[in-house]
Amino acid sequence: MAEMGGDLDRLGGDERLAQEWLGGLTLQPALPASVLARLLTVEELPAFTPVWLTLCTLDQESTAVLVAAPQSDHRRQAAENPSADVDALVPLARDAEPRVRFVYALVADDFGRRVPDGVADILARDSEAKIRRTAARWELPMPVRMRLVQDEDASVRASALTAELWPLLPAAVREALLADPEPLVRDAVAALFPGEPEPEPEPRPAPDVRVQDPDPVVRRAAAEDPEVPTALALRLAEDPDDSVRLSLSMREDLTEEQRSAIAYVVPHGHHVPPRWIEERGHEPDVARRAAASGHVLLRRSIARQPQLPADVVDRLAADEDFFVKLTLCESCREAPHALVLEMYAHWHGLKWAFLRTHPNFARPGLAHFADHPNPRLRHAALDDPEAGPELLLRLIDDPDVGRWVLRDPRLPREELHRRLGVPGSARDAAANPALPPATMHRLLDLAGVADCRASAGGGVEDAVDQDFQGPGVAVAGGEERLSQ
Repeated sequence: MAEMGGDLDRLGGDERLAQEWLGGLTLQPALPASVLARLLTVEELPAFTPVWLTLCTLDQESTAVLVAAPQSDHRRQAAENPSADVDALVPLARDAEPRVRFVYALVADDFGRRVPDGVADILARDSEAKIRRTAARWELPMPVRMRLVQDEDASVRASALTAELWPLLPAAVREALLADPEPLVRDAVAALFPGEPEPEPEPRPAPDVRVQDPDPVVRRAAAEDPEVPTALALRLAEDPDDSVRLSLSMREDLTEEQRSAIAYVVPHGHHVPPRWIEERGHEPDVARRAAASGHVLLRRSIARQPQLPADVVDRLAADEDFFVKLTLCESCREAPHALVLEMYAHWHGLKWAFLRTHPNFARPGLAHFADHPNPRLRHAALDDPEAGPELLLRLIDDPDVGRWVLRDPRLPREELHRRLGVPGSARDAAANPALPPATMHRLLDLAGVADCRASAGGGVEDAVDQDFQGPGVAVAGGEERLSQ
């Protein structure tokens, strides 16, 4: 691997490194606006995902840069980014591309974003009916809603109708809505004022009829219905259908002896907790009873509770069933550190990586896993809050962990700069959040990306961060910028 010299300029012209730098910058958790503006000019950016702009953190300035991007896909991703500045997004309400305006309206509702003054009125006048219909779902000023309820499109009129609006409408508008030619609108009006009460549902068959019904769906519903007497429900203990016996076995009113006498079969995969645990699993007595049950699905069900008494957590953490322990770690904030670490090390399901975000995962002492044969535990060593640069240098060439070391802001400045010139390491080094904006710009210069900082209002970053001068060179103030 090529060693880096005293200046990044020596690496100019290396196409492989240039591609790695560009790809690495798209992995930055938060890009300065001037760097983002330059990246957006690259026609074929080697981004790690097509939606990378929805994942990075955007401040007001970088949101404004993205909103002004020439590519409509980039502007759409600005709307979809949950960190985007609400006020800087306003120009999207008048975007030339209908798809961008629609996503802006849709996501603003989904995210519950504050709607700046005037935006609702703009979207309520949009030429696209689906955009006006989406805007009608917002909390709108009354004049805007009154206009939408008279919209030329029936779906917009129906969406804009609310019980609060109805008495405020002029009599002529109400009459027009009541006689609207579109059934969609008339139905929306009728929903505001329920007419005759709905007919009473047909009485349910008696419990003894339900437990003998030929349809297993009916018998299963009877098996789990608390209104079916226990003794009657237990007639289903030998039902030929597995799902019926399983539902019966999870009734709240059964003793553990009655429960264990049922030949139920625990299915693979996801299961729906019984209603009594879903509704009252937060109650300590219910939690203790379920956690002490011999029925593994009751224990798995109660392990889904986000908060549990300490004694219940201890019992579930020592459970013999792997999925009881895994569910506890995925759902409960009090799951113990050792158990979370164990599940992280050995679970191969889709959500295994999320266990690292558990509040009880990171702990002093994890660094002792640096030489463990399990690569996940070597990765966990990086979460030791007391680990220093020596641990990072020890793991930087690890084939499974090294990429994360390169992105760690604790990595010594000299090594980070050196790795910018190492093929195979340069991408992740360029993704390190401790990289100064001035160095990011130097990488873009060397990759042949046009400098548009003047048009993006840049220059502030360069006044703060010195250009890269090579390993070991301190910046103003005597501190190395990358080590901060």
